[in-house]
Amino acid sequence: MSSLHRLTLAAASLATVLATSLSATSVLAAPSGKLVLYTSQPNADAQATVDAFTASYPEVEVEWFRDGTTKVMAKLRSEIAAGDPRPDVLLIADNVNMESLEADGHLMAYPELDTSAYDPSLMDEQAHWFSTKLITTGIIVNDAAAMKPASWKDLLKAEAHGQIAMPSPLTSGAATIHMATLTGNPDLGWEYYAGLAEQDALADGGNGGVYKAVAGGDKLYGFVVDFLPIRNKADGAPVSFVFPEEGVSAVTEPVAIMSTAQNPEAARAFVEFLLSSEGQQLASDMGYLPAHPDVAVPKGFPARDSITLMPFDPASALKDDRANKEHFMDLFGG
Repeated sequence: MSSLHRLTLAAASLATVLATSLSATSVLAAPSGKLVLYTSQPNADAQATVDAFTASYPEVEVEWFRDGTTKVMAKLRSEIAAGDPRPDVLLIADNVNMESLEADGHLMAYPELDTSAYDPSLMDEQAHWFSTKLITTGIIVNDAAAMKPASWKDLLKAEAHGQIAMPSPLTSGAATIHMATLTGNPDLGWEYYAGLAEQDALADGGNGGVYKAVAGGDKLYGFVVDFLPIRNKADGAPVSFVFPEEGVSAVTEPVAIMSTAQNPEAARAFVEFLLSSEGQQLASDMGYLPAHPDVAVPKGFPARDSITLMPFDPASALKDDRANKEHFMDLFGG
């Protein structure tokens, strides 16, 4: 056998060994086992998210618990107090709760995650939580309403008296963000919420109840998250959604890994999936405004550059949360 032939065989053998080694490493590195997810997504969306993730990571079995953000956080805080937090990963409505968990040392940083394509304001500077979408709160209007609002202040007009429904920040994370955003706006402030109280606005429950009240004609106007009226209008519901001229508030449905995660590899894979182009397209296909600026908006939404997001500081909102809710209760009861 010639020296050249022996070298060729050796090279081929080495290539085979390397390929086998890399393949084995890839299999070993692939996440597997049980992943526990706590989420506030609607049930159908949570199931779709889990199904899409497990299609990409079939060796991971996802066990998930779903409820409103307030109830998810109550369950989680109870588990933390008992020394037995169960979730590996959280996907909840708002970053104020994430700020609280981060401040108490309950979140695991993931600085290696590439978020360069995203607006930096949507991400935690310390890489403890990551926004996955933009769920804005604007005005839902019943088609029977004579007055069609273009501004938040239009709801203070006489035509809207007694005709406004709004979710309570005592039960809704999105309503908490909305309250902090609008009251932090110098052109609105707490005077605006006082005006809503004088309008006999009904502040109770969550966004689903507001949607039903306006779509059913019990009220003509309401504060509500965008996807409810936009999705249902496409199915014939007698409602419209208004992005007021001053701008809208937004919850960003952040995802985070618990510092006590039992399966951090699978948790990191879940976070990566949600921020991938596939995960962002999934959000758009569900009818949400994706956080990634290059993923197309869902049908029924205006162009992304026409939507104005009002400024919001989650750290300040966390600091002022109790005072804000007490002020709200003074105005609306609770």
